[in-house]
Amino acid sequence: MKLILCCTLAAGILLAGNAPGADFQYKLTNTIPVVGNGGWDYLSVDEAARRLYVSHGNEIVVLDLDLGEVVGTITNTPGVHGIALCPDLGLGVTSIGRENQAGIVDLNTLQTLSKVATAEGPDGMLYDPGQQEAYLFCGRARAATVVNVKAGKVVATIPLAGRPEFGAVDPAADRVYDNIEDKSEVAVIDTQSHQVVTNWPCAPGEEPSGMAIDAKNHHLFIGCRNKLMVLMDSTSGKVLDTLPIGEGVDACKFDPDTHLVFASCGDGTTTIAKVNEDTSQLKLIQTLQTERGARTMAVDPVEHNIFLATAKFAAPAEGQRRGKMVPGSFKILVYGPR
Repeated sequence: MKLILCCTLAAGILLAGNAPGADFQYKLTNTIPVVGNGGWDYLSVDEAARRLYVSHGNEIVVLDLDLGEVVGTITNTPGVHGIALCPDLGLGVTSIGRENQAGIVDLNTLQTLSKVATAEGPDGMLYDPGQQEAYLFCGRARAATVVNVKAGKVVATIPLAGRPEFGAVDPAADRVYDNIEDKSEVAVIDTQSHQVVTNWPCAPGEEPSGMAIDAKNHHLFIGCRNKLMVLMDSTSGKVLDTLPIGEGVDACKFDPDTHLVFASCGDGTTTIAKVNEDTSQLKLIQTLQTERGARTMAVDPVEHNIFLATAKFAAPAEGQRRGKMVPGSFKILVYGPR
C-alpha cells in the first residue's frame, strides 16, 4: 500500500511539472522541409483544424500540425504576407501585397473566393471575431483597411500615425492594437467606430515590431528592435516592465495555457518569458537557440509547440549585409517543451 501511494505521489509530481503554466524548457523536435523558393513572412495556426499556414513566395503552404507534412496550398496570392484565420466563418483573409488586395479564402477547399481592394501596401493582418471583420495593416498607405469577411467588402479605412506592424485584438474590449513602428507607439482602435482613440508610447522600447496579447490579464507583449520586450497594460498603456531580447525581433506570441510569451529574432534566438502576476514583471525562462533568419513564428496552444520559418543563406557578397537564400533550403523548425 505504501509503495502504491509513493508511486502515485511521484506520478502526480511529474505531471504537475509538465502541467500548463510550468516553466518549460524548449528543444528542437522536428524540421519540416518545404518545397519551393522565395521569401516568407507570417505563420498562422488553426488549433481546431490542426493546421499551420505559412506564407512562402507567392503562395501559402498548409501543413498538418499532427503529421508534420504539407497538405495543400493557397495560390493566386502574388506577394502574399500571410492569412488571418476566421474559423467561425470557415474563411480566411490573405494579405496580397503586390495587388493591394485582400483575398477571401475557403478554408476547406483552400480556394480564393473573391478579392477586395485595400489601401496601398497590405502587410500584417488579423481577425476580430467580435465584429467578424479582418484588419489589413497597410504600410505604404499608413492605414488599416477593415473588411467585413462574410460580406467580402471594405467597411472602413483607418488613417494611422505612421507605418503599421504586427497587431492584436481584444474582442471583449472592442479594441484592436497595432504597433506603429516609425513612431515607437501603439495605436488603439475602437472596433465599433473604426477610429483610433489614442496612441501609447512604448518607451523605452523603440521600433516596435512583434505584438501578442494576454486579454484575460490585460497585457500586451511588444517586441522592439532596440532588443527589448515591453510589457504594457492594455487598458491604460502603462509600460509595466521590459526584458532584453535578441537582435532583429519580428514576431511575438503568447500561449494562454502555459502563460509563456515568445519573441523570435533574426539573430537566431527566441526569448521565452513569463509574467509574475504579483509584481507585473517579466521573468526570463529561456533563451532558445534557433537558426539565423528564424524571425517569424506561430504557437500551437494545444501541444504548446512553436513553429519558426527559415532557410540557409549563402555567404554575403562584398558590400552586402546578407547573402542570398540557398534554393530549396526553406524549412519549418518545430520546438516543443521538454
